[in-house]
Amino acid sequence: MLSALEVFTTVVVGVMVGVEFSVAFVIIINPILNGLPGDSGRLGRAHGGPDARRRDAGLVHHCTRPRRGPGHRRTAPARHQHGTGLVVTAGALLILSMIMSLLLLVPINNRGKTWTTENRPEDWKEQMNRWDRFHYVRVAVIIAALALLVAALA
Repeated sequence: MLSALEVFTTVVVGVMVGVEFSVAFVIIINPILNGLPGDSGRLGRAHGGPDARRRDAGLVHHCTRPRRGPGHRRTAPARHQHGTGLVVTAGALLILSMIMSLLLLVPINNRGKTWTTENRPEDWKEQMNRWDRFHYVRVAVIIAALALLVAALA
């Protein structure tokens, strides 16, 4: 029987995969935005871009705060339990995805929010495409974490 924590964790990571996958799917419109005349593409990306820093800061807080199960029992898996290695690896992948956001995606987002027609760099499209590629890798990492969590439950 699945514990409430296992179900909750799987659902939360599943929703996270859904959100990040939908962002990756929406990126498909970026070539259309890049083809718009003048500064329209940059403005469209700046207006529609996600605020990854705020989202990931909340996720870091949620994942790192101390938890107590019913009767103040330990809720983390013990080393000898089936699937513990998979759960630990999934957790490491989720931490990696947050580090990727903070070190790779957020800086590009922050720069892009400040660009105007007058001050944007020559390589602004290349930087936006780099954000897209980093995001695709991040989505793959999160999907792998979900797959490991589900495998640990099986």
